[in-house]
Amino acid sequence: MPYDSVETFRKKRKEALDFIQSKTEIRPNYMVILGTGLGQLAEEMDIKDEVPYDEIPHFPVSTVESHAGKLLFGTLGGKEVVAMQGRFHYYEGYTMQQIAFPVRVLKENGADTLIVSNACGGMNPNHTRGDIMLIRDHINMLGDNPLMGPNDDELGPRFPDMSEPYSERLMDIAKNVALENNIEMHQGVYIALSGPMLETKSEYRFLRQLGADVVGMSTVPEVISAVHMGMEVLGISAITDECFPDALEPVEMEDILEAASIAEPKMTRVIINTLEKL
Repeated sequence: MPYDSVETFRKKRKEALDFIQSKTEIRPNYMVILGTGLGQLAEEMDIKDEVPYDEIPHFPVSTVESHAGKLLFGTLGGKEVVAMQGRFHYYEGYTMQQIAFPVRVLKENGADTLIVSNACGGMNPNHTRGDIMLIRDHINMLGDNPLMGPNDDELGPRFPDMSEPYSERLMDIAKNVALENNIEMHQGVYIALSGPMLETKSEYRFLRQLGADVVGMSTVPEVISAVHMGMEVLGISAITDECFPDALEPVEMEDILEAASIAEPKMTRVIINTLEKL
């Protein structure tokens, strides 16, 4: 697969950034990515400006039904934020460079902290549908990553360190917030696969043996790109189905969205109160 040259990629980012900055004067330090079924956070925002993805040069467009496809600029938890209401996935046919493109552009718009959420399947038997989990680490099994191809040294180093992709500082704040609000929040490892099909019983057993607690189809590309650029990252998963091989039942999208709605208030409270403490 061909990759954009450094010059071409810079040109695309500049055109997208110029367009976004023509639509809003807000230059937020905080960026939030809203995962599948996790749009309630947007309702808590004091939104000043909205920019649809399909108007932004070179931006991908969300094809997943539950993803609205807009950048929201405003305040949340007393902080100026930009929220991605809908994200992009490898299974939609986008390249990793395209999936990471919004993070790249919004970093250049001022964001230095990324808060990322997702809906995922729970493989840890101590986790239950509707729970939330703080992501301590991840395993990339997508078969690709957004740093392939030419490296732009203005963005970050050729070989970025990934020993702490999720900020210990931010995790400590989020854990304290959960305790203060009597919210049970697990901690664990997120593993990313391409999808869009869910996994087989044997695959769930294999993934669990690798050390993963939850499995999903997103998040990792955005986090890799953010870490490459020196951003601090906080990740929280909503467990929307139980992936226990010996008791596996078929799952429909309606079931996932229903479970997300159970997890959503807990995740929303943790993210808002974490922002308030930053």
